[in-house]
Amino acid sequence: MGSMYKDEQDDWVTVCLKYLLFVFNFLFWMGGGVVMGVGIWTLVDKGEYLSLLASSTFAVSAYILILAGGLVMVTGFLGCCAVIREQRSCLSTYFSCLLLIFIIELVAGVLAYVYYQALSEELKQHLSKTMTENYAQPGKESITQSVDRLQQDFKCCGSNNSFDWMHSAYIITSPETEKRLVPDSCCKTITPQCGKRDHPSNIYKVEGGCITKLEQFLADHLLIIGAVGIGVACLQICGMVFTCCLHRRIKLDPY
Repeated sequence: MGSMYKDEQDDWVTVCLKYLLFVFNFLFWMGGGVVMGVGIWTLVDKGEYLSLLASSTFAVSAYILILAGGLVMVTGFLGCCAVIREQRSCLSTYFSCLLLIFIIELVAGVLAYVYYQALSEELKQHLSKTMTENYAQPGKESITQSVDRLQQDFKCCGSNNSFDWMHSAYIITSPETEKRLVPDSCCKTITPQCGKRDHPSNIYKVEGGCITKLEQFLADHLLIIGAVGIGVACLQICGMVFTCCLHRRIKLDPY
C-alpha cells in the first residue's frame, strides 16, 4: 500500500514538473522573441549611428542578442519535444542548450557593461573628430548621412555645440558650404542654405550638443539590453532547475 502511494506521489510530481516545463518553455519562447526584437530594434532603429562610433562593441552586443534570441526560440520548441518524449538524452541536450544560451547572454551582458563604462569617453574623443573631419568629405557619404540624421533626430547641432562647425573641414575647405555657418541639418526647419544663419531661432542650440544626446540614447539602449538579458537569464535558471528535476524523476523510473 505504501509503495503504491509512493508511486502515485512520484507520478504526480513528474506530471507537475512536465507542466511547469511546458509553461516555462512558452515563456522562454516569448522571451526569445523579445530578445531578438530588442537586438533588431537596436540595429534598425538607429543603426546609422553605429558608423559614428569608434568601436563595434555596441553592434556586436546587438548581434549577440539576435543570435541568442533565435537560439532561445528554437530551444523552447526543442524543450517541449523533450518533455513530451520524456527521454533523458533529449532533456540533457535541452539543458546543454540552455547553458550555452546563458553563457552567450552573459558575454553580451559583460560587453554591454564594459562599453557602458567607456561610452562617454569614446564619444568625447571620437564623435567630435568624426564630425569635424569627415562630414561632407569625398568618400564619407555614409558618415555625412549619419550626422545629418543624428542632428535632426536629436535636435542638436555640433558635437558639443554649434560653434564646433566653425573648425570643421566642411566649413573651412568645402566649396559646397556657400557661406554656411553650420550644415542645413542643424536647422529647425530645413530649407535650402538655411545653415547660413546660426541664430537660436533658426538652429538647434542644445547644451552638451549631440554628444550628450547620443550618449543618453546609447545608455538607454544598453540598459534595455541589460534588463531583457537579466529577465531571460532568470527564466533560464528556472528552466535548468526544472529540467534537472525532471531528468532525475525519469532516471528513477524503472521503465
